[in-house]
Amino acid sequence: MTTLTLNLNPIIKLTDDQFFQLCQENENIRLERTAKGELIIMSPAGGETGNSNAGLTAQIWIWNESHKLGKVFDSSTGFKLPNGADRSPDASWVKLERWDALTREQQKKFPPLCPDFVVELMSPSDSLKETQDKMKEYRDNGAVLGWLINRKSRQVEIYRLNQEVEVLESPATVSGEDVLPGFILNLESIW
Repeated sequence: MTTLTLNLNPIIKLTDDQFFQLCQENENIRLERTAKGELIIMSPAGGETGNSNAGLTAQIWIWNESHKLGKVFDSSTGFKLPNGADRSPDASWVKLERWDALTREQQKKFPPLCPDFVVELMSPSDSLKETQDKMKEYRDNGAVLGWLINRKSRQVEIYRLNQEVEVLESPATVSGEDVLPGFILNLESIW
């Protein structure tokens, strides 16, 4: 996935509604916005990455359907983080009580919260440092648990609130811990 950063701030500062509208009018382009207001334009994922991401989201969805503890989101969902950034994790989950506390209007647009759980699945062209920075941003904005899955190195970096990053080498599975109780991600189909 190739990314391009565009700084419009010297010319225009997009409001949240304008950014949402921009994303709606350009639905074939994945857009994110940094806390500084810079636009990040990302190309669509390739076939292998898209397939792995679908499998990842499906596993979380199936677990959530049986537990009914929250809402699952795919990579097309944008979230308005507390620091002002608009981000779209590859997969994410929000506790039901936090989701239900949002207004209907907030649920329709980019929900103004950081998901409780986030996953980033690296594409071959993704920068490891930029993706790690994104994971730290999620953690710093309230994500309780996050996984950075690096298929190339077969590593999973685990981000937990107020803790150091843990790195797993070639794990067969990874646990949702107490955030997603009983969820075990099978990485066989992801690698």
